[in-house]
Amino acid sequence: MRAFIFPGQGSQKVGMGADLAEASAAARETFQEVDDALNQKLFTLMREGPDAELTLTSNAQPAIMANAIAALRVLENDFGVKLKDAGDCVAGHSLGEYTALCAVNAFSLTETAKLLRLRGIAMQDAVPIGVGSMAALLGSDIETAQKLAEAAAEGQVCEIANDNDPSQVVLSGHAQAIDRVLDMAKEYGAKRAIKIAVSAPFHCSLMKPAAQRMKLALENTPPSAMDLPLYANVTAAKVADSDEEKALLVDQITGRVRWRESVLAMRADGVEQFVELGGKVLGPMVSRTDKDAKVTSAITMEDLEALAKELA
Repeated sequence: MRAFIFPGQGSQKVGMGADLAEASAAARETFQEVDDALNQKLFTLMREGPDAELTLTSNAQPAIMANAIAALRVLENDFGVKLKDAGDCVAGHSLGEYTALCAVNAFSLTETAKLLRLRGIAMQDAVPIGVGSMAALLGSDIETAQKLAEAAAEGQVCEIANDNDPSQVVLSGHAQAIDRVLDMAKEYGAKRAIKIAVSAPFHCSLMKPAAQRMKLALENTPPSAMDLPLYANVTAAKVADSDEEKALLVDQITGRVRWRESVLAMRADGVEQFVELGGKVLGPMVSRTDKDAKVTSAITMEDLEALAKELA
């Protein structure tokens, strides 16, 4: 069995998608459709920067999605490999879950771009800049991270945002609590704690205002039937029902991204190969979670051509 997986925020960089657009009409059409949906020259920003503007949540989220869907459309249109034939399920990390839903036709590309633009704005607006923060714990398992979060909270919000793999957990919450995490990490057994350059504390209870806005947005633009089942971030379980997934997307705003558990669930259900499209971030997480899993990451035309030959 094979899972197609899609990266989340942090995988953006200036120049993304440029070689795909140069080589493929399918990629160019993808980027143009996203530009039209957002009434913005997002692809120019992706290709040329500046980096500070691309990194803004409201730009990074649709940009990362556009890049991954462009890779998928190149695979499907240029190389003749259809996702619903080559894959058995999909998953995505945080915003990547929306990309995954677009890939299985639960959302159109235009709908996905607009939802992610709104999601980025809503998450940014939920907490004033400087009030919240995030930190990555390296060399820390989930149990250690939970104890550290509880100790550092001191009455403030300090919660596990991402359980990425057995050695990487991300905490999110009030800025002072995250500063305490940085100070206390080593005494709780983490090798390192690194403050993440984000403008808001994602995937924690401080994001409740954003969850309310996304609930309304998803009522107006609900996901339709999926071509393949999806493993949801907040449950690490397979979902095939679109109404259930709509509710899980709302929960995802404040809930933990259970990526490590999702990988283990897919493996337990028989997935042997993970194909990451549009990034090379999730593949290493999968490998650290299960060294026996086969991992392929595809970003460039050369990557996609090699993948297509492998899947043929």
